[in-house]
Amino acid sequence: MGRIAIYDVDADDKTHKSELPNLALMRVSAFYKKLGFTVEHYSPLHRDYYDKVFASTIFSFSDKSQLDPEQMEIGGSAWDLHKNLPPEVEACRPDYSLYRYPHSIGFAMRGCRFRCKFCDVPEKEGRPKASNTIGEIWTNRDSNFVVLLDNDFFGNPLWRERIAEVRRLGLDVNFSQGLNIRIITDEQSQALASVPFWNLHHTKRQVHFAWDRFQDEKAIDAGIERVKAAGIKPYQMAFYVLIGFDTTPEQDLYRVTKLKDLGCDPYVMSYDDTDPYQGRFERWVNHKATFYSTSFENYRVGVRGKRDKSTAWMFG
Repeated sequence: MGRIAIYDVDADDKTHKSELPNLALMRVSAFYKKLGFTVEHYSPLHRDYYDKVFASTIFSFSDKSQLDPEQMEIGGSAWDLHKNLPPEVEACRPDYSLYRYPHSIGFAMRGCRFRCKFCDVPEKEGRPKASNTIGEIWTNRDSNFVVLLDNDFFGNPLWRERIAEVRRLGLDVNFSQGLNIRIITDEQSQALASVPFWNLHHTKRQVHFAWDRFQDEKAIDAGIERVKAAGIKPYQMAFYVLIGFDTTPEQDLYRVTKLKDLGCDPYVMSYDDTDPYQGRFERWVNHKATFYSTSFENYRVGVRGKRDKSTAWMFG
């Protein structure tokens, strides 16, 4: 009947894989396969032979040089915050075969309670509201692992029902975008401890939180204590640590060092990937063998062969 190309701008050019498959593109693939089209990953060499090309980009740092609005239908938050899938496409079960992804992913809620200046979710999705049930997300029934893309899981008015559903269905769950430990309650901490949470790769019993703002230290400390009281161990707590937005290198080093000393696992996310300091600091922390064996000063000197003047003041 025709050929449809799927262009995941954020994925590796050769393998077409990214950390997570693109949910919107999987729905597009499913919709057009139902109509009888052949669906394949986009190849620039074949661009003149496609009936239509659907492209999506979520990350601002992804290379968008190959995007052509004249020939492609383009979406994603890094392209247009207000563009959504048509309802008939949004309703399709994702085509997981597009990425050969063995688990299930989806949103149990949309929106967020907060308006962090570094995040576009409130502008794109608005206030928190329930979306799908866990059963509706769990469509890859050969796997009992569900990855939730919710930006604010405990902001969902129906979070208690979703937790109960995870337990009732006997599923493992990953909260991929992290949970807000600053305001987590005792009830929520106990609910979290009651489900089998896992990291994104389903290899480790770990749950992600975030420490984005340096001034939230006291709230982070209190949240860690509440989660620990519910039975979750520090080594099971991973933290996204945003750098380069409104913190200094000294504050960045303080946060990751404190989390390490508490027994938690920091994971740095750079606000500006083009900044040499941010890229270097991120690589140091996120490569765990290096992080736990080498100081940032030694890593910095070893990588560049000389001191980085932008952060030399941190070490004298």
